[in-house]
Amino acid sequence: MVDVIKKVEVDAAGKDAKASRRFGLIIIGDEILSGRRQDKHMSKLIELLNERGLNLAWAKYVADDPEQITATLKESFASGDVVFSTGGIGATPDDHTRQCAALALGSTIALHPMAKELITGRIQATAEGDPVKADLNTPENQHRFKMGEFPVGSEIIPNPYNQIPGFRIQEHHFVPGFPVMAAPMMEWCLDAHYSDLFHQENWAEQSFIVPKGIESVLTPLMERIETNFPGVKVFSLPSVGDPSKGGVYVDRHIELGIKGNANLLESAWSALRTGTQALGYEIHDIT
Repeated sequence: MVDVIKKVEVDAAGKDAKASRRFGLIIIGDEILSGRRQDKHMSKLIELLNERGLNLAWAKYVADDPEQITATLKESFASGDVVFSTGGIGATPDDHTRQCAALALGSTIALHPMAKELITGRIQATAEGDPVKADLNTPENQHRFKMGEFPVGSEIIPNPYNQIPGFRIQEHHFVPGFPVMAAPMMEWCLDAHYSDLFHQENWAEQSFIVPKGIESVLTPLMERIETNFPGVKVFSLPSVGDPSKGGVYVDRHIELGIKGNANLLESAWSALRTGTQALGYEIHDIT
């Protein structure tokens, strides 16, 4: 009987651990921080996660600086989070991610056998029968193999766009900085490795508009709702107004809402609306 109880406790702990898994994103590249390129990775990952009943817990932008990348990865490896990292896995002088990942793990990089096969296939396909371009021993082609040098122990992430793979290790998933490549690779990682986490929680979100709302007035109500309804989060999104939208959106307003397990929201939703009206505010539902 004791063993059975222990097994139930372990199973329950395992389910709780899975349910509490956090997903993070590291976006690497000077071009993002300088404004030369606009980040498209975060919005896409949020979309992919939400489609599967998951959420993005955090995101960080990091420059093409080896010390900064290594420090960021050391922290994220220690977090236990599931992390996606975009950019810096090419073979140009400003691509440091592969080496920094190894350094953060106290490891080294080596040419992955499967990556070598995939890169070889890519070289031969793009050579189009030209024996010089297909020669794997040329300096250009030898340099291309550097894109397959990953921290020892890494697994391959397939790249359907051009076959040059990414890699994953310790629940960190490293993909190129090109959104056209990164998006399907992130999607593959989720479906191949985390399908057991999909739609575990019946997550929902509801909100309404409070014209001319003042956060300092609403904050005590928000705190009270979270205290009285554990598991429910209250959010406030203030706006200075948007004439282009018209109606209640023209002047200063607050979008006030709650989010969490749908089974917990009904009573909290009623309390939030009633409490807001008790403060003298009008409520406008979002259509």
